Amino acid sequence: MSLKKYLMMIAAALYVLPLFAINPQNSKMKELNVKKVSAANIPVESVPALLDKEKVDFQPIKSVNWASEYPYRPDVEFRIAHTDDAILLHYKVKEASVAAVAGRDNGPVWEDACVEFFSVPANDGVYYNVECNCIGTLLIGAGAGRANRQHASQEVLDQVQRWASLGREAFAERVGECSWEVALVIPYSAFFLHTITSLDGKSIRANFYKCGDKLQTPHFLSWNPIELEKPNFHCPEFFGLLNME
Repeated sequence: MSLKKYLMMIAAALYVLPLFAINPQNSKMKELNVKKVSAANIPVESVPALLDKEKVDFQPIKSVNWASEYPYRPDVEFRIAHTDDAILLHYKVKEASVAAVAGRDNGPVWEDACVEFFSVPANDGVYYNVECNCIGTLLIGAGAGRANRQHASQEVLDQVQRWASLGREAFAERVGECSWEVALVIPYSAFFLHTITSLDGKSIRANFYKCGDKLQTPHFLSWNPIELEKPNFHCPEFFGLLNME
């Protein structure tokens, strides 16, 4: 075992108690049942149609956690399912402006029109952040806390299929109401610090976000509410719960 992986395991062990103990602050924890669908080697562009066929409902991302400073709330919704070897995600967004400056993976996608999925797939305190701007540029990180996070390699990132209604080419901010969608097929291999072969029957902590740090109107929305003073998505104590079929 490498020293880096050993240290990650120690950090996760130290982190697991506060993460999975009942947090009295997280009194509004949401739960979502996640349907399992049969979709071997599904192309990412077919994900929206498959989720329509499987009658997977959209869920709103609408918690404005820092309303005094960032009151803007675009219309955002997501839906999620899982297969034998992947998580399927589909987001729909309508907002006042859109930008996709980050054209390379593991860049500052959160500054663009961005949707995010944070999760603890192994229930051991290590959480992953999967961040995607409106053209499908990804950032994937992992760790037991916000500091010293490890980014996925390009080899891992390339295993995540992406579809974006606005195309895949970077562009500067476009002001004016815009609607866009992205879909992702996230194989379990994307959880690169673990060896995950199935999520069947498991309950995992997770949250979903919408942000745009450098858009004309910055905003920070979450699916499960966050009760902190300042914008911070790296807060597993405020994750909701996904019950996987």
